[in-house]
Amino acid sequence: MEKKRNLKSFGDLMKNRVIKKAPAFEWQDLALRIISELNIPNNKRSSIFLVCKKNAKPIVEKALNDTKELCKSGEKWRYFFKLIEKNK
Repeated sequence: MEKKRNLKSFGDLMKNRVIKKAPAFEWQDLALRIISELNIPNNKRSSIFLVCKKNAKPIVEKALNDTKELCKSGEKWRYFFKLIEKNK
């Protein structure tokens, strides 16, 4: 009988669920990861999405890894954009 007290109704479970929408494309997921890891400002988010959409994933990931390795302080996103521009 104690187990029944701990059970919730289906309606209660549905109210408390968190809906997390998955990215539609792989490049969107990569862009979100870059935004979080490099602390990209809000006004540059769209540029990150554009970079991830137009460039191959290995190029973008290499620029991300190089940025994290070489730029220890300051605005990492500026360094990331310089690396992307250099790889074009």
